[in-house]
Amino acid sequence: MRILGIDLGSREVKLSLMEDDRIVKIHKVSTMSFYRDYCSFDGKIIVNFEKLNIENIDISVSTGYGKNNTDLNKFKAINEIKAHVYGVLYETGLEDFILLDVGGQDVKVVKVEKGIITDLELNDKCAASCGRYLENMANVLEISLDEMSNYYKDPVQLNSTCAVFSESELIGKIAEGIQIERLCSGVNYSLYKRLRPLLNKFNGRKLVLTGGVANNAALREYLKQDFNEIISVENPQFTGAIGCCHYGNTILRKKVV
Repeated sequence: MRILGIDLGSREVKLSLMEDDRIVKIHKVSTMSFYRDYCSFDGKIIVNFEKLNIENIDISVSTGYGKNNTDLNKFKAINEIKAHVYGVLYETGLEDFILLDVGGQDVKVVKVEKGIITDLELNDKCAASCGRYLENMANVLEISLDEMSNYYKDPVQLNSTCAVFSESELIGKIAEGIQIERLCSGVNYSLYKRLRPLLNKFNGRKLVLTGGVANNAALREYLKQDFNEIISVENPQFTGAIGCCHYGNTILRKKVV
């Protein structure tokens, strides 16, 4: 069985292909390029599988911001929470965990017990606790996002609660001559501080990180203060797309049975 999962994000589209219970291909493309080069529009988004070099698909599942715009004759749409939970179930084999997904524009904290979602917290209102905030701050510091994510010791205090005002505050700290390492640590710690209110009632359990920010080493260090175990999946940016495949596989197996 061949299953296609697509996570239609605000900035990138992630694709995952499953064959016989195994993920055999993952690929991502900018959202603009995906819609421009691989799709047409006729009331709904029609995905051109030939241009994607994907053929003989038994089922396709979509999630993300654009999930409800896909051609529902070819795609089954599921919400992002379900997609990411299914992705973690597939990638880790765990059935009891807390999921923290920090995307480019939103944050999801989901409690899963015996493979079932039992509680959740969401933040899709403020960019200051999301991946876009880190990208903007790295640009201000003129440093790569990967390099910035390595610093967590002796963070400078950043008090602004708004992503826009935080940039001005950071520039002020640069003008004061504060070392780049402390500035980077301060940015990472400020993200952690904004996530803590969402995570507070889930402390002490296994925490699984997904989304691009899962690669932030500093955030993982800070989270060790609150959780017994921090687990990073192999391809955190593709968890939603992989979860779509796993969900589609579940549907097909039920039909077979």
